[in-house]
Amino acid sequence: MRSALAALLLAAPIALAQKVTVTGGKHDAANVVVTAPGIVGAGVFMKPAYARVQNTSAGMVFVVPKLKAGETAEWGVSVGEPVYPTSSLFKFKETKGEHVDLLIGDQPVLRYVNKPRSEADHYLTFKPFHQVFDPKDGKTLLSSGAHPNVPEFKFPHHRGLFFGFNKISYEQGGKKLEADIWHGSKNVFSTADKTTNAEAGAVFAKQTANISWHGPDGKPFADETRTVVVYNVPGGTMLDWSTEVTTKLDKVRLDGDPQHAGFHFRATQEVSKTTAKQTYYLRPDGKGKEGDTRNWDAKGKDPKTVNLPWNAMSFVTDGKRYTALRVNHPDNPKDTRGSERDYGRFGDYFEFDLTPKTPLKLKYRVWVQEGEMTVEQCAAMAHGFTDAVTVK
Repeated sequence: MRSALAALLLAAPIALAQKVTVTGGKHDAANVVVTAPGIVGAGVFMKPAYARVQNTSAGMVFVVPKLKAGETAEWGVSVGEPVYPTSSLFKFKETKGEHVDLLIGDQPVLRYVNKPRSEADHYLTFKPFHQVFDPKDGKTLLSSGAHPNVPEFKFPHHRGLFFGFNKISYEQGGKKLEADIWHGSKNVFSTADKTTNAEAGAVFAKQTANISWHGPDGKPFADETRTVVVYNVPGGTMLDWSTEVTTKLDKVRLDGDPQHAGFHFRATQEVSKTTAKQTYYLRPDGKGKEGDTRNWDAKGKDPKTVNLPWNAMSFVTDGKRYTALRVNHPDNPKDTRGSERDYGRFGDYFEFDLTPKTPLKLKYRVWVQEGEMTVEQCAAMAHGFTDAVTVK
């Protein structure tokens, strides 16, 4: 699909209006998202091929596949509004009251499960989350969904790409309260109130949602604005997940443990049932053995589990091996304490005091692909997210 598009563009006459110069940071980087302020174009050209663009109010956006440390690349901007086949464009498809799917053409890429919380069906609806499809054909969901809390499903409180804390404490209405957003116990829940922004184009799709956090008394104690941006790049699915949590109370203490707090990825239930011992982790210090995991422990405090710039899980489902890379942005709170499980869940958590003057702001990048990755590939992907580049 993408190669046919490149051939179509190369066959067209090239009319260059402006140039964009991009200079890399301190490290070799992959999939660098570039925004050129004040420029509108139909494509950017640097031999041997075009890159697609998306025009926004902030400027023209495109993705540089590879950029070496300190390298300066010059891109000519072709004139006009970009025209791409419908089959290569992002679009949203909503199933009312259940979920919103993001597709490229007719191929599913990502699912936002935003079913409203129901008191009668509390366990299946107590928190919103995202699920990732197989990047090659979109036929297989690679991350776990909402399942009943029965022995058939292992730890069904872990769902897809999700976020929360199991040890939350605050004072409201003269009462000291505790809340477990992670498990949804004692009728605690978070719920998707509304989607405030949805933008879909040739380079990226962006969706922002307002989510409220409710305590055991049913009253909201915090509000979350969660944004997910998915990019149209070859070889896998790349998404930037970010959130901002605020409160009107004097203080909300966010705490937990490595297994039940923070931002995590949970693979499909098949991994826990049949292929867990084939799971391995790829870390900055190398490839681990199948079935081996590392977990932060308050007694041991292994430094190899603290403030990891990135971590990747390789797992097997539907007869294929996949890799999920998760990049921790350096602006996120410290210390981040890591957790890995062979059944397909990994992530990290931290402690944070939420106040009206200190909102919690987080940002991560997630990359999912079929097949295995190397340490060098993961590091380049991470630098593509965290390293600053110069754009002129």
